Amino acid sequence: MKKHYMFTPGPTMVPAEVLMAEAAPMMHHRTPQFSTILREVTDWMKELFGTEQEVFTIAGSGTAAMEAAIANTCSPGEEAICVVGGKFGERWMELCRTYGCRVKTVEVKWGKSPTVEQAHAALTETPDARVLCITHSETSTGALTDVEAIASLTRHSETLLVVDAITSIGIHPVRMDRWGVDVVVSGSQKGCMIAPGLAFIAVSPRTWDVVEQCSSPRYYLDLKAMRKNLQKTTTPFTPPVSLIRALHKALEMIREEGLENVYARHALLAEATQAAMKAIGLSLAAENPVNGVTAVHAPEGVDTDKMTKKMRDEYGVTIAGGQGDWKGKIFRIGHMGYVSAEDLLVAVATVERALKELGYEFELGAGVTAAQAVLFDMA
Repeated sequence: MKKHYMFTPGPTMVPAEVLMAEAAPMMHHRTPQFSTILREVTDWMKELFGTEQEVFTIAGSGTAAMEAAIANTCSPGEEAICVVGGKFGERWMELCRTYGCRVKTVEVKWGKSPTVEQAHAALTETPDARVLCITHSETSTGALTDVEAIASLTRHSETLLVVDAITSIGIHPVRMDRWGVDVVVSGSQKGCMIAPGLAFIAVSPRTWDVVEQCSSPRYYLDLKAMRKNLQKTTTPFTPPVSLIRALHKALEMIREEGLENVYARHALLAEATQAAMKAIGLSLAAENPVNGVTAVHAPEGVDTDKMTKKMRDEYGVTIAGGQGDWKGKIFRIGHMGYVSAEDLLVAVATVERALKELGYEFELGAGVTAAQAVLFDMA
């Protein structure tokens, strides 16, 4: 018998209660019953975003929300600053270029986080930039960005701060209003604990003036249409009803656990994973690690593509390898969403087993012991 576990940076494992909610009989989306669910989901998502503004739900992956952010704020020919320190920073750059923006990149070495000084220099050099696009949790490297610090610069400028919070919403505290962030985007298959297929976006009051003036073409991703329809508690187009009902259940579970407890759980899981990897002699890929995924440099001579394939196909435990320049060189253990302390010990033990079988010499069980030493204090 083989059980299957998924410790990837997304999609993440989905609770049985959420799967059951998604499997419920279909409900028509133009009914008062669905509008009630949509309203509750929207209000509950505000808590995760840390905002009083509406959070719009889009049918699509998190990239749909990223594209909506650019399509509604950046007109062709305008300048955009994109912080690039991993694959998802690169995505901001690619989206801005797709919409005809003149892109200035802030290059950050993979594994490092952008500094306030770098952001300040970019804003000084490009004072007319329409947007500064950053990634809160850069999943490809496991590095965390200090969004609050960078927002302290942009909220006193004409440049909008646009934040990819796809792997930080429901994992790290996000205080959109308090920090003064202009646009925040996220997706469903990370901390929200449901299947891929929903994207989310919230914008600040001052952003709406830019949206009204933006000349970039958009139809399905038009924020003005989303706002007009949400005022009537509906959506411009047919929404993925089953996914929204699943999200409703998942948010109920998050609220029952308590959002601050959810953040504390993710911080503890991250600390335990980091301790485990260091205990078996490995180094972390990120200088300032995120709480949703731990990126680890592979031992010399171990190809992480082979390692992740062995874990998935032989042991039923799925983690992720590296991307881009780090393909085959790092592995990533996801511990976001529906992951408990007991689940994490399965992940750590299986990583140890795979590394041992691939020839890496270390004290077997040292990682599990280190992880348990951290997790024992879990309430």
